[in-house]
Amino acid sequence: MIGMLRGNVLAVEMDSMLLDVNGVGFELRMPKSDLATLRANQPCSVHTVMNVSQDAITLFGFLASGSKELFLQLQKASGIGPRVALSILSTLNPKQLVKAIADGDAAALSRAPGLGKKGAQKVILELSGKVDLASDESSESARDDDEGTGQVIQGLISLGWQEKEARQAVRDVYERQHISEPIAEHDIPNILRMALTSLDKGR
Repeated sequence: MIGMLRGNVLAVEMDSMLLDVNGVGFELRMPKSDLATLRANQPCSVHTVMNVSQDAITLFGFLASGSKELFLQLQKASGIGPRVALSILSTLNPKQLVKAIADGDAAALSRAPGLGKKGAQKVILELSGKVDLASDESSESARDDDEGTGQVIQGLISLGWQEKEARQAVRDVYERQHISEPIAEHDIPNILRMALTSLDKGR
């Protein structure tokens, strides 16, 4: 079982990325929100789940351990396989997903391609009260972040920075550049670069 990989990003596609680990390229299917924070030649640590089926061996990757746990928890609902679970996590971030299940919000869940309204109702029925963000090391403090800010912070954490350092670097960038939250998705890469520059200068 491969539980985690650390290496350099070779390429980022629409629904996957290629990670170079000591000369071996691993293709990882990942949530779109995670892929949005990644760039080629970037060092990265990824929490992984290997799925073996009759016709393929697939590696699924997540920047946060909590996302990996939610991915596994979703598959405990009948009829939910790894591809649909990934689709759900690509549509809703972990905080939104937990809230949707807790609130019984089938409409929010059913936006995930491949799930549908009946599937969303089944997820709520079978997982209500059983999913949370407790296993995500940054979940408590991330509850107050907008989605874009959370993605930037998770990107920094995946590069080896501590959450406290990452969070402070992002706040410093917002203050210096007079950036207000919530941030737009297209601003994420630029803010991530500025935060990395700030952290590197502080070494």
